[in-house]
Amino acid sequence: MHVVRRFALLILGLLGMPTADAIADGGTRMTVTGEMMDTWCYLSGVMGGAEAVVGSSHHTCALWCAAGGIPVGLLTDDGTVYFVLQMEGSPDVVGSDTLLDVQSDRLVADGIVYERDGNNFIIVEKVVANEGITVLNHTDYGPVPPFAIPELN
Repeated sequence: MHVVRRFALLILGLLGMPTADAIADGGTRMTVTGEMMDTWCYLSGVMGGAEAVVGSSHHTCALWCAAGGIPVGLLTDDGTVYFVLQMEGSPDVVGSDTLLDVQSDRLVADGIVYERDGNNFIIVEKVVANEGITVLNHTDYGPVPPFAIPELN
């Protein structure tokens, strides 16, 4: 099995994410609106707070993480993260060109939502709308956002 795929399956297992075999009836059809994002940087805080890891300033990192097998999420305005298990037009989310094409874009997605162990998951059946990248951090904050500059003691 390819190394990236093994790594992605390990991450999914550690997060308690259901695999395709484990998904059974019981999901809820919903329309979810939010930004496609890199779950590793967002949830770990490794790159800063939530405002630092979305939009144009984090786009390249989000692409690399998605290409490398880090689970992609859909971040809603209220801060809910939906891990994307499957995306319209792409049966495999690991390194998927479909996901790379929409990384950092604000989407309206219709699909089946699942909740397990406090985590939310979505199988996106249809992208209803794609607004593109709407969080223009570099325009808002400049090349180095002020919250990314360490405080000196």
